[in-house]
Amino acid sequence: MPVPVGGNVSGPSTFDKLRMGAMMGGTVGLIIGFIFGATNIIRFGPGPNGMMRTLAQYMLGSAATFGFFMSIGTTIRTESSPIMTEAFARAHGRPIILPSRYRRARECNRREGN
Repeated sequence: MPVPVGGNVSGPSTFDKLRMGAMMGGTVGLIIGFIFGATNIIRFGPGPNGMMRTLAQYMLGSAATFGFFMSIGTTIRTESSPIMTEAFARAHGRPIILPSRYRRARECNRREGN
């Protein structure tokens, strides 16, 4: 039996998409910034700022750039598939309490071994 979706829950809003794109892009940017920053520090040395500050500058700059463009990209792509809208609605909907007649039927089926 499919789980009914309660209320007027719709898919993710534009702000939700913007935030999700920024988080994904920021995460990818941090990783890419770490890789390129560590490579450049190994090749050319840390410079006058020191190793940690130089690495942090690479990581934050890359995360900001990736996050900005990824948030714009996911906001522009606003079409939503019915599968994703239903999944979002199920995750954010109100909890459903089955009426007692359904609970009794499930208990009887369990006892019978169905």
